[in-house]
Amino acid sequence: MYAQMVKSGAADDSPEARAFQARIDAGEKIEPKDWMPEGYRKTLIRQIGQHAHSEIVGQLPEGNWITRAPTLERKAILLAKVQDEAGHGLYLYCAAETLGVSRDDLTRDLLSGKMKYSSIFNYPTLTWADMGAVGWLVDGAAIMNQVPLQRTSYGPYSRAMIRICKEESFHQRQGYDIMMKMAGGTAEQKRMAQDALDRFWYPSLMMFGPSDKDSVHSAQSMAWKIKMNTNDELRQKFVDQTVPQAEYLGLTVPDPDLTWNEDKGGYDFSEPDWSEFFEVIKGNGPCNTERLAARNAAWDDGKWVRDGLLAHAQKRAARKVAAE
Repeated sequence: MYAQMVKSGAADDSPEARAFQARIDAGEKIEPKDWMPEGYRKTLIRQIGQHAHSEIVGQLPEGNWITRAPTLERKAILLAKVQDEAGHGLYLYCAAETLGVSRDDLTRDLLSGKMKYSSIFNYPTLTWADMGAVGWLVDGAAIMNQVPLQRTSYGPYSRAMIRICKEESFHQRQGYDIMMKMAGGTAEQKRMAQDALDRFWYPSLMMFGPSDKDSVHSAQSMAWKIKMNTNDELRQKFVDQTVPQAEYLGLTVPDPDLTWNEDKGGYDFSEPDWSEFFEVIKGNGPCNTERLAARNAAWDDGKWVRDGLLAHAQKRAARKVAAE
């Protein structure tokens, strides 16, 4: 979902690196025990780790609405969705662990602010319509990012994405269904749907990362086939897909400069406020402090569980040694 602010390592022109690149160019998957450049490994750790953190932190704005969803059915659907996001985080942490980094270390880097998560989750969800916007726009942007990652060069990451994409597709449909109900309801409900679209449109466009001209590390990530498309390519595809969906709902995309460009077969649209994006990435978004505080509290509150599991594992190991 989330390739924002990822850095790659320095170029390596060794015979091993050339052979590695030849495998990448041939479309082979790289597996955990295969030789890989250190820059490739570090880039994957950042990208997969930030992706995993985004799935976990992404539960917070939605979990806030489970008890306030308008019907029992909506509560059950949203609860299932939040559980899916937790599972996605676990798949991705497992993929990262194959690169020699522990889940605890990744979590500590998140809690300290060293590692990032998607900027979109630093925006508040103020109304039930926001749950529709999150599913439709945020998960829609996530799918646009993640479907190509099923072809990414690192085997464990690629395979994890197959199931994640199937579930994210359901999430996107669930969000669009909410927006359909709201947009087709009372005047007040349609107003809420439009307000949610107004607030989440540009943050959703930011999910693809900075403009290609400012994304200095994309070229190496694409050469290694860690990324399959540029940020701007994915952003354009998202706009072209989403604008007709908004029109079908009877909602207006909050961009007065949005126009169809016949020559390129897509929409011309206004760029997000990139100064806002970089402020959010630096920790100055509307909910940055709140989100990290919630994750730190969960880490601290769960210490007794981790300690108990560790003690149990140590006792089992000791019994096994004694029996031998």
